[in-house]
Amino acid sequence: MPSPSSCCVFGLFFTALFLSSSSSFSPPISISSIDEFRNYTAISEFRILNRRFLAECPDTNPYLEINVSKDSRLSDEEYLTVTVSGVLLPAENDWVAMISPSHSDVSSCPLAEIFYLQTGDLSNLPLLCHYPVKAQFVSNDPDYKSCKKKECKKYENGKCVMTTCAGSLTFHAINIRTDIEFVFFAGGFKTPCILTRSTPVSFASPEKPLYGHLSSIDSTGTSMRLTWVSGDKEPQLVQYEGKSEESEVVTFTQDNMCGTEKTSPAKDFGWHDPGYIHSAVMTGLQPSSTFSYKYGSESVGWSDEIQFRTPPAGGSDELRFVVFGDMGKAPRDNSSEHYIQPGSVSVIEAVTKEVSSGNVDSIFHIGDISYATGFLVEWDYFLHHINPVASQVSYMTAIGNHEMDYPDAESIYNLPDSGGECGVPYWTYFPMPTVDNKKPWYSIEQGSVHFTIISTEHAWAENSEQYEWMKKDMASVDRSKTPWLIFLGHREMYTSTQSFLGPDADFLSAVEPLLLANKVDLVLFGHVHNYERTCAIYNSECKGMPRKDEDGVDTYDNSNYTAPVQAVIGMAGFSLDKFPDNVNNAWSLSRISEYGYVRGHATREELKMEFVESNTGKVGDSFRIIKSQSS
Repeated sequence: MPSPSSCCVFGLFFTALFLSSSSSFSPPISISSIDEFRNYTAISEFRILNRRFLAECPDTNPYLEINVSKDSRLSDEEYLTVTVSGVLLPAENDWVAMISPSHSDVSSCPLAEIFYLQTGDLSNLPLLCHYPVKAQFVSNDPDYKSCKKKECKKYENGKCVMTTCAGSLTFHAINIRTDIEFVFFAGGFKTPCILTRSTPVSFASPEKPLYGHLSSIDSTGTSMRLTWVSGDKEPQLVQYEGKSEESEVVTFTQDNMCGTEKTSPAKDFGWHDPGYIHSAVMTGLQPSSTFSYKYGSESVGWSDEIQFRTPPAGGSDELRFVVFGDMGKAPRDNSSEHYIQPGSVSVIEAVTKEVSSGNVDSIFHIGDISYATGFLVEWDYFLHHINPVASQVSYMTAIGNHEMDYPDAESIYNLPDSGGECGVPYWTYFPMPTVDNKKPWYSIEQGSVHFTIISTEHAWAENSEQYEWMKKDMASVDRSKTPWLIFLGHREMYTSTQSFLGPDADFLSAVEPLLLANKVDLVLFGHVHNYERTCAIYNSECKGMPRKDEDGVDTYDNSNYTAPVQAVIGMAGFSLDKFPDNVNNAWSLSRISEYGYVRGHATREELKMEFVESNTGKVGDSFRIIKSQSS
């Protein structure tokens, strides 16, 4: 989620307007500037570009050119040098956008006023018909404004009488199947106009199978699902250990997005064709073992051969896992992009090292997955971002507000947080072992742990379908088989971070009694962008406190169970939420506002958890939960 004091205020305002709107939307107030709302949107000037008039600049400069270092057949990942030349007067607000597909309409596009409200602008301005994938100011080249890269364009009597300037930028491009074009603008993000555009460049293999990621389908550790993306709709294969399985192929369209025409990013200017999502299940594997696979077909090509590790079977003695929330992605160049999560690069790099060490059996990402929020091309960038780890170990997920919530979605929160995605890209890209896509809750056992994974965005009130499922699932846990019960979801129950709304009191009152009744050992949530650990807590009171072991590590003894330990772990990417200077919550034992992830190690006697700061590798907090086998 954006900072708690931001999107919630704006979301309530948006929802009130949405619910009171008609087909001829007329806002109840009129504000001519976005300045009053800038602190409530977490939105940059680049992100609000889509509401600006776009036209050809009144520029008669015949020398302008924009060239790309590679003019055709791009590989699946490229760092392209884009050079603007022939510029007579370099300006601070000159910029270049990467557009895809190249035939996109980048002219002005007036839309309903509610469209502006979603992106934080209440003024009456037209909208750019197609959204740039990314953009950079040419002044990112330090030689541009000073015109150190000069070229003479006109000579008289052997002397140069017309000199122009140039600047070069580096753009990170990945295979998004559609061709790309670079457009040179003047006027900055606020008042853009087109100066010139490049020749379109295409990917060599738009149908290439890419971004394969693994997930568990059950608790046996003997089957693994592989999901990947391709531009080809024909079934492909995953080949492994002398066997092969054919893929099931699905996709989604703009019609599957929420909102009416011209009312949501996903439905309109943020749309990008997702290609085809392939999924196949590898069977007959052994738990806690290493195998290899490749995926694709003879007609579209094959992935590299990749080694992967199966998780331990439920009921076995040991599990090593990583868990975090709210990651997203960030550019690998100097671009501005919609919704950058600045900590995501350091976190995925640190987790990649963990996986490469062989000490990770599985990963759990508990909501706010890509932060695409209606800008669909960003799902491709996110899948590329996690590929080094998700291709090697089971990558399990829970749905968050930025995947699900929208006023006409099947969510209990009528906020625009998903930008109109309403869960569809999430459960298409990340098929979990749920009964139904639209019921994104499930449980799975790995090693000595039973994980109960819920959707905080779907009804959880007493007597709801999910409530009854939670109640039945946790009551059915065989503690002689899996002594540890960990409860995962996105929205938190407790936080010391100050926000406009804070935790949902109804969620706490409905679900917390189930946690106590079923003796849940550990509860992990995201949504708030920091790390915070509690005592053994119930009803906002400490029911048990840890003691220090001989190494000074906080140790909770659940042999005499009192209440669950809870932790917020939403510090994997999104801009961090700071804690207030004076926190008076007796239940808050550890608070860290740094990027990182949580590393877990479960045996039958001990559950050890460590918060690892991604930039340094330092263990910022650690705690243990122990119990005797008879407990």
